[in-house]
Amino acid sequence: MSALTTVLVTRPEREAGPWVQALQAEGVQAEAFALIEIAPLPDVQALQSAWQLVPQCFAVMFVSANAVRFFMAAQPAGVALHACRAWATGPGTQAALLAAGWPADHIDAPPADAQQFDSEALWAVVSESARAAKAQAQAQATVLIVRGADATGQLAGRDWLAQQIEDVGLKLAQTVAYVRRAPALSDAQQARAQQATHSGAWWLFSSSEAAVHLQQACPGLDVSTAQALATHPRIAERLRLSGWGRVHLVPASLKSQAESIKSLS
Repeated sequence: MSALTTVLVTRPEREAGPWVQALQAEGVQAEAFALIEIAPLPDVQALQSAWQLVPQCFAVMFVSANAVRFFMAAQPAGVALHACRAWATGPGTQAALLAAGWPADHIDAPPADAQQFDSEALWAVVSESARAAKAQAQAQATVLIVRGADATGQLAGRDWLAQQIEDVGLKLAQTVAYVRRAPALSDAQQARAQQATHSGAWWLFSSSEAAVHLQQACPGLDVSTAQALATHPRIAERLRLSGWGRVHLVPASLKSQAESIKSLS
């Protein structure tokens, strides 16, 4: 990769800054260009009600650090974590759980050197204990999934893990903790997007939703010659189907990701 080539990090603003700093520390020129806006729920009553399930839960699965942040902020007085386990798909979510006070020995997550941080990697870690919970006749054992909603209030994300949980016979509950929506880009940001798609810059996507938001915010944006980095094969495939000119798959862990980015020409 040319020393002048820039990587635009499209994660939500709260996560984009640290991600940029981590890439820069590894010698990658990067800047934040948040394409997913995270907002609180207009009404947290349902989220607070979901907390009443926690004493019955075998585990609470968090799809992101934002899920941790908003769920823990809604914790009602008098409702404790008990011996409930927390499931995290990656190191950012795991760090958020630790920062929120969740006991380290009650957190399950893929190893730091995992090839991918996703539901499949998490299930490889927790599936045996989930089956054991069912085998031990924990009839009331529930797994609660805490996730985001899109701008219309619909659950955002995949249902693959939910299906695995139900397949082993555990009870499943889901709750929405926050809203994911497209940001409103300023004229300057739209101009930067236009320039970046033709200048050889790389757009870094850890969610295909961010790529959808980019084209919603910049109607008519031609990505046929644009370059994209994807942190997961599913994201890469969706970018290719959307017409991106060049799509490169990078590792999920930041250090390996930086090495992969620097190897590009």
